[in-house]
Amino acid sequence: MAAIDFWYSIGSTYSYLTVMRLPAVAEAEGLEFRWRPFNVRHVMLSQNNVPFRDKPVKTAYMWRDIARRAERYGRSPILPAPYPLAGLVFANEIAHLGMTEGWGIDYTRATYRRWFEKGEPAGEEPNLSESLREIGQDPERVIERAGSEEIVHALASATADAMTLGIFGSPTFAVGREIFWGDDRLDDAIAWARRKR
Repeated sequence: MAAIDFWYSIGSTYSYLTVMRLPAVAEAEGLEFRWRPFNVRHVMLSQNNVPFRDKPVKTAYMWRDIARRAERYGRSPILPAPYPLAGLVFANEIAHLGMTEGWGIDYTRATYRRWFEKGEPAGEEPNLSESLREIGQDPERVIERAGSEEIVHALASATADAMTLGIFGSPTFAVGREIFWGDDRLDDAIAWARRKR
């Protein structure tokens, strides 16, 4: 079966729903998901696609929709969560570094949990250091390494790859060049991957 690329950006509200349930889905379905952090803010600004800015009615709907879906998944977020995130880019640089070192998924889940369930914005203190400590990483080392030119360029390159694929938001699932946008499209992505056996 084709692997599914999970393109996500810490800073996306709906990605909370996917991040917190995807490992269990992968295990239950016997599937491989490749977690691919990128900078969704850059994508949205370059495409003039900022979905909730100056849209209070749509924003209120978003929070209610997330609350309903989270309840279905057994989560209890404190909503509205702090949003938007000032530290979006750095949070994703840390996630990218973590993916190269093998702890990126744990970091992503820890930082989302603190953001949505403790009200601590991702990409800022205390979320940054506490999320890293929680997963056994040294915050000082990681924060310094994540700010390096190598990681900054690597996240920019991943973001360019996402845009080349036609990705415009987070979360997005990709099976080859076929993309499925939104937490509610995960089942569609799984069905498509199964067709590609």
